[in-house]
Amino acid sequence: MVRRMRMAAGPLDWSLVSGWIPVALLVVGLCALAVLLLSRRRTWWTRWAPLAVLLAAVLTWLLRTAVDDWWQPFPDPLPTDVVIWAGIAVLGVCLAVFRIPLLRPRYWAGAVLAAVLTVLLGASEINKHFDQYPTARTALNSWLTKTTSLADATGRTEPVLPVPPGKVTADVWRPPHDLPENGTLSKSDIPGTRSGFDARGAFVYLPPAYRATPRPLLPVIVLMAGQPGSPDDWINSGRLLDMMNAFAAGHRGLAPVVVVVDPLGSQFANTLCMDSRLGNVQTYLATDVPDWIRTHLQVATARTSWAISGISFGGTCSIQLGVNAPQVYGVVNDISGQEAPTLGSRQKTVDKAFGGDTAAFEKANPLDVLARQRFPDTKAAFVAGSDDGTYRPQQRKVYDAAVKAGMRAEWVLLPGGHSWQVWRPGLERQLPWISRRTGLIR
Repeated sequence: MVRRMRMAAGPLDWSLVSGWIPVALLVVGLCALAVLLLSRRRTWWTRWAPLAVLLAAVLTWLLRTAVDDWWQPFPDPLPTDVVIWAGIAVLGVCLAVFRIPLLRPRYWAGAVLAAVLTVLLGASEINKHFDQYPTARTALNSWLTKTTSLADATGRTEPVLPVPPGKVTADVWRPPHDLPENGTLSKSDIPGTRSGFDARGAFVYLPPAYRATPRPLLPVIVLMAGQPGSPDDWINSGRLLDMMNAFAAGHRGLAPVVVVVDPLGSQFANTLCMDSRLGNVQTYLATDVPDWIRTHLQVATARTSWAISGISFGGTCSIQLGVNAPQVYGVVNDISGQEAPTLGSRQKTVDKAFGGDTAAFEKANPLDVLARQRFPDTKAAFVAGSDDGTYRPQQRKVYDAAVKAGMRAEWVLLPGGHSWQVWRPGLERQLPWISRRTGLIR
């Protein structure tokens, strides 16, 4: 079992998505909105308040239209409740803008404060929807998490711990007395040598056992965030370092090596995780990333020891690599993935990424690949949120196709929606499964 991550009891670890803080922000924010809205002035109700509400409605509509119809950074429309809470935040600002000129200067600061509290209310409710920052520590994790240099880990080749046939690493592993208590997190660029893809920096987690002599050849998890997103999401919202150290502590220092990579290139890009006009991302993940890992890290190299996992876009990307690069990745952990990579619609995807060439899209699209090939030597888990009405049915469709294609697949349903409420445990609870499938533990 994965040991629960130990959380301190300080203010940085108070919940931002449950308990008294979001309730307090809800009450205070609604009161602030009421303060901005209420007035004894007749002209406020007949002229300025309706104008403020109308402006807020128009701005909210423009925001939704800009995001969903023009910009389209997400493959799916913004959730209705997210749009509503964003609209409430905008309304608070609009009310303050119209209210301040009618107030005496000594009340201006109060109106500004009320607007800020309304914005905080909207941000809090949106954060609750996605569970992006469950605590203040999570939000500040980029500054609080210490990273180390990879130089000492990549510059030495150690004698290898032999594992006889029929055994797993844990069977023969004997931790030395001076084994570090925790693993290390480092950041490094992984260049697109073959693909030409310009990826952002990756994070590398090395467990305590990696520092031992002789060194066990540990399995590898290549991990991806969603879209929009970046590798930092797994460090911040995913609390990857705590998660992996907790697993290692429960297994005498053993844990997979984790490399969090970037399949997007920028925060809001959508590369489809394919080789297309949008970038050669499949080649990057199937060739450049594995080559870099094998060159710089002393790890297990067999496909049965390599897992690929991700959330949402990254989950879709995981099954894409599982069926298009099975010679590299023998284990797939697809968390909340889609049934197909998309830019909003199949036709738009084919036109923009492949110049209208449907056959080129179908050559790499996972459902099409699963329909024409078999994968009896690939192990896969498909993780979905029970309340995820959009992605859960899509994920189930891919799972059924994987089973039909001969994969040794598992269906995992977790409580929650399309958020970190599912994504964190979607990796944490799957770590034992991944570690057994990659030959680390029994």
